[in-house]
Amino acid sequence: MKQVGKFELYSLDEALNKHFGPIGTPERDEHEARVSEAVRAYELGEAIKKARLQQNLTQEQLGEKVGVKKAQISKLERGHSLSLPAIRRVFRALGVPTASLDLGAGIGKVALW
Repeated sequence: MKQVGKFELYSLDEALNKHFGPIGTPERDEHEARVSEAVRAYELGEAIKKARLQQNLTQEQLGEKVGVKKAQISKLERGHSLSLPAIRRVFRALGVPTASLDLGAGIGKVALW
């Protein structure tokens, strides 16, 4: 913590430690897992958006191809309401022929479609 006038400034690590506990505690591990999950959802949403834009489709046009409303495409592109069936329908509508999920060592990759 650094005092600047009447304000106390904390580094990101200090703030995380204060609010979620030090690295390795259950609370901090849970927080880190939630953040990681949110980042992955965001990245998947960005991939959907990028593929849609490369095909010069509006959200409404993609929604028509998938059979959902524009609002649902918007949610997916923001990383919300992601489910494997929804992801599969969107990417198939975008012409992505195959996708796989890497489950790591010992299990390997699983084809999603």
